[in-house]
Amino acid sequence: MFHHIKELQFNARVSKPDPKFARLLLQQFGGPNGELKAAMQYFIQAFPCRKTHPDTYDLLMDIATEEFSHLEIVGATIQMLLTGVAGKLKEEADESELMQILDGKSKRDDLVHDAFIHPHFYVESGGGPMLTDSMGNPWSGNFINANGDLTVDLRSNMGAESRAKIVYEYLMQFTDDPYVKESLSFLMTREIAHFQMFEAALATIQPNFPPGVLQGDPRFSNTYFNMSRGEDARGPWNEGPTTQLGETLRYVDDPAEHIRNTKGLTQETISGTDRTPETVQELAAAISAQRAAEIKTANPPGPMQWSDYGTGDSTVNPAAGK
Repeated sequence: MFHHIKELQFNARVSKPDPKFARLLLQQFGGPNGELKAAMQYFIQAFPCRKTHPDTYDLLMDIATEEFSHLEIVGATIQMLLTGVAGKLKEEADESELMQILDGKSKRDDLVHDAFIHPHFYVESGGGPMLTDSMGNPWSGNFINANGDLTVDLRSNMGAESRAKIVYEYLMQFTDDPYVKESLSFLMTREIAHFQMFEAALATIQPNFPPGVLQGDPRFSNTYFNMSRGEDARGPWNEGPTTQLGETLRYVDDPAEHIRNTKGLTQETISGTDRTPETVQELAAAISAQRAAEIKTANPPGPMQWSDYGTGDSTVNPAAGK
């Protein structure tokens, strides 16, 4: 159940209309890294984990709902930046407030030219936000990443928050309006906060690496192939211990020769790790049993209902509705 409160989470303000920046801001309204994408992604991810990880379900639903609040802030800001567009479309005068808004000296020809290049607000929406990115590409469910495994989804969410943060950072470079920058700074900062929340939630799931259940083949999990020729770089990504499994990285300087010598890696040996095929299978089986038990315990057989509405009664009357 959603309950809409008409006041914004953050009081969006603008100094003056700016249709051109409004178009750019559409990137965070209906773009692939925008607020609607985030809201829907976290909302969808929450459903499968409601019983198995109720704490993370609560987190995902809370942040998803906040993202809808952020979508409202972006939409409100776009609407204020478009002040005058709808009025201009309803009148025939050559001189209007909108003509002064565009650049202080634009006339009808400039408005028509702008409408041809970026028709969003002039010939499609009539002066309101649209569910597209800044280039007019419609929002799509294909933007959503939800894999049904929290160790995957939470990492995906950390990436989503990172991408949204950098988009706001870039957007702030294209406006001089202090009020708009204030709103964008708030939204950008909430991306930072959400990143840390998702990171903390991931840490509560143990083990959480590698993502999923199956473990990696110990023959290949710590090998770095030097696949490009030129000035080679060395660092913690190709020498020393691996970040998660603690295996010693093996640097293969000539991958072609190495692959020939190992018959296409079919005769590759284990090096730099204590993991073996046997221990890998045992761990995968143990994690698989653990995850399966969590699901079975959280979802006992029989009739089900989603909410008890504060009564504490989670039973279902099979005869109800007959």
